[in-house]
Amino acid sequence: MTELLLKIFMKRYDDPKDPETRTRYGQFAGVVGICCNMLLAGIKIIMGIVTGAISIAADALNNLSDAVSSVVTLIGFRVAARPADKKHPYGHGRAEYLSGFVVSAAVIAVAVDLFIKSVSHIIHPAELDVSITTIVLLVIAILVKCWMAIFYTKISRKIDSRSMLATAADSRNDVITTAVALISVIIMLIFRINIDGYAGAVVAIFVFMAGIDNAKDTIALLLGEAPDEEKLRLIKETALGTENVLGVHDIRVHEYGPGKVIASLHVEVPYTLSLLDAHEVADVIEHKVQSAGLVTEMTVHVDPVIIDDEVASEMEKMVKGLVRDISDEAEVHDFRYIHLPSKQRLSFDAVFPYGFKMTDKDIAALLEEKVKEKSGLDTLHIEIAIDRA
Repeated sequence: MTELLLKIFMKRYDDPKDPETRTRYGQFAGVVGICCNMLLAGIKIIMGIVTGAISIAADALNNLSDAVSSVVTLIGFRVAARPADKKHPYGHGRAEYLSGFVVSAAVIAVAVDLFIKSVSHIIHPAELDVSITTIVLLVIAILVKCWMAIFYTKISRKIDSRSMLATAADSRNDVITTAVALISVIIMLIFRINIDGYAGAVVAIFVFMAGIDNAKDTIALLLGEAPDEEKLRLIKETALGTENVLGVHDIRVHEYGPGKVIASLHVEVPYTLSLLDAHEVADVIEHKVQSAGLVTEMTVHVDPVIIDDEVASEMEKMVKGLVRDISDEAEVHDFRYIHLPSKQRLSFDAVFPYGFKMTDKDIAALLEEKVKEKSGLDTLHIEIAIDRA
């Protein structure tokens, strides 16, 4: 069904990675959402008025908010498709995430209003007028929402869209909320017990939790969540697999919207490499990572490493041991030890886990004290940078 609709209503639908095609996918999904949700909302509003059931009216408002959400999603995709400009050099891709947050906020607001009305109906139950027709229409609504969940899931996979994936999850939640309304109607018909207000409250709670979950996801994207561990591993392996690379650290990945991922990393190379050769190493890594489709833009910083200084090697081994004494998860990179008669200088970066409780300042002070104590070099000039990972 999804493929048939794409063939009928979309041109060049078979190239979802193309930015223009991806935008059309998002717009098409938005139009489908508007049409389906407006139809369901209209049917349920009429049912709610005729039957007097708050659970059905609540579900109708939920569908209406979904239709508004589809409009916001449609606008979000159009804005996200705008090219980069002077004020937005990384493009407008995060507009898609922003639209997702607006949708979540609207869903939460609707849920709170529904809950208040449902509690009122629990306290003051209304007379219900339900029939087999009510059940049939609710079953049809559930089937439509099941199809919409499948439709949005397929679209999200094709264009790798978090927004579409969230919409698919919302459709699955709608199946549950409509099922709750359906159960309350069936109980009323068979047992003549009115649980409509309670059903409406359950629907409202479901909608509220779905809104909170979606809001968390979009906020994480807007704030800049941690990159995928598998992607980090592949980037590191790609860099380490390049000739003359001794080590890799400080991998940074920034997502500016779907299909716009900018990354940077530091590689350690022998200090004996010429500037041209070192630059070639950086170019090769950038090309390999980008060609693999891991990122759209890659920047590599080259750190020269002295590999034939036994005194410096012993000092590095000692420093790494002291760092590991503080935390087994800590690492050391960018190690430099200059030991001349007129000058002795030590510098390194120590990377500690985010959950480690000591402050960066306290860690640096403790390390400086231990290094001077164990090396016996009281006048050694030490520079320590503490990172978290």
